[in-house]
Amino acid sequence: MYAVVRVGGKQYRVEKGDSLLVDRLREDEGAKVALEPLLFADGDKVAFEGGDVEKVKVEAVVTGHERGKKVRVLKFKPKRGYKRTMGHRSELTRLEISEIKMLSRRPAGAASKKKAEDQEAEDGS
Repeated sequence: MYAVVRVGGKQYRVEKGDSLLVDRLREDEGAKVALEPLLFADGDKVAFEGGDVEKVKVEAVVTGHERGKKVRVLKFKPKRGYKRTMGHRSELTRLEISEIKMLSRRPAGAASKKKAEDQEAEDGS
């Protein structure tokens, strides 16, 4: 069983127990984070369209905040005496995937919306 999730504008293929580095998130260490699923696959079951993906729940725990490897960027133009050195270090968050599951019922928001529509239909009749 695996899922493809979107975090910080990038897509990652994750399984339960995986650890991944993503761009820095604002959550504290130990906080649970719900990730946005794009695809869910479990054997023959595959969910990648709107209604099916809404039933998928991918949860991760923030295990720590880290800094990436230092990257040096050098600009150089020969015979002109032009040299510029720049660099950066990425701020990263390590996530541990704790849960991937397909819910059998509709999400809470969809259920209450359906109930409200049914009630309006009865009141109008």
